Amino acid sequence: MESPFPFSQYVTGNKFIGRKQDVTLLGNLLSQGEHISIYEPPKTGKTSLIQQTLFSLRVTGKIFSVGQFSAMNIRTPEEFLLRFGSTVLKMVASSPSELEALVKQQLQGTHFVFDGADFTQTGQAVSVGWPLDKSDAMAMLRLPFSIADERQQNMILIIEEFHCIGNLEDPDSILRPLSAVIKEQKGRNFSFVFSGSAVNAMSAILKDNILFNRRVERVRLSPVPEEEMTEHLHHGFLTSGKVVEKRLLQGVYNLFRGHLWYIHHLIAIADSMSRGYIMEPLLVESLESLVSIHEPAFRAVMNGLTTHQVSLLRATLDGVTRFSAADVIRRYGLNSSANVKRVKEALMKKEVIMLDQNDNPVLEDPLFEYWVRKYYFEMKD
Repeated sequence: MESPFPFSQYVTGNKFIGRKQDVTLLGNLLSQGEHISIYEPPKTGKTSLIQQTLFSLRVTGKIFSVGQFSAMNIRTPEEFLLRFGSTVLKMVASSPSELEALVKQQLQGTHFVFDGADFTQTGQAVSVGWPLDKSDAMAMLRLPFSIADERQQNMILIIEEFHCIGNLEDPDSILRPLSAVIKEQKGRNFSFVFSGSAVNAMSAILKDNILFNRRVERVRLSPVPEEEMTEHLHHGFLTSGKVVEKRLLQGVYNLFRGHLWYIHHLIAIADSMSRGYIMEPLLVESLESLVSIHEPAFRAVMNGLTTHQVSLLRATLDGVTRFSAADVIRRYGLNSSANVKRVKEALMKKEVIMLDQNDNPVLEDPLFEYWVRKYYFEMKD
């Protein structure tokens, strides 16, 4: 039986709640051929927003091709370019003969080739004949623009976990030619969508890096209103013959700061444990179950922090914003303002904290924040 509280896959249609303005904004930008970045903490609805936007565009009669791949497990520039090229080519061709013709036409003069054996064995539409050079990278990154302009076909390429480009030995071997290609291309038939769950790493690449300054539009996820979320959850319970007070659902919403995945996961646990009227003790038990699932990962995070990083994390939870103040440095044993800066940057690099819209540090993960408060620091409510 399909759960009214899905959390294991993205949602579209009547299961997609809130963020209508985000869908409209993203749809308008894609229709204009803009390049987009979407970076928010993990499991906050990035993929759902993208897929709902594509669904809405199709409903309005827009015709376009979509390709998608993840950079999560890519460790070399060659891997990135091959996966990039294979994805783009498969957006417009499928048979070996079509793919071979496209490679010969679009990548002539490069070290990329179509290898029938590779395609049969791995599904890879493009292979490497010889070691790649800078001109090969430029040619490959121009490929979707060239195909879209030549065919007058609207194309969208979604690159998930784009921040993992930073794991390459030389990230600039991809980022610099990618920036140059985006700058030189003036067509409106092709758009990149760069998606990532490491907020600080994505910001370092696309916001703070002059290479992409003003060339990629960031779309932020709006919070789903509390009233709409609680109504959605309340209705979900009613459809399965169960009753819960809305004030309890509001408490769940506030605990997780509107984080849809955690909310749905906790409510799904409660739904599986109940038969009729859902009381507060059941939700507390469900929360304990959810915490137990994630606790090993949370312990690993804390075990990987230095003493100063733990101290700064505690200060953040205490609501401190002026970390370099003398009394704060003394109270939390942070040594000096220079050390504070290094520790803060380290916590951001580890994606433990991020800066809110007022540039104040906050913990990225609301369940981690709950666990750290209650179980690690044993702070009183």
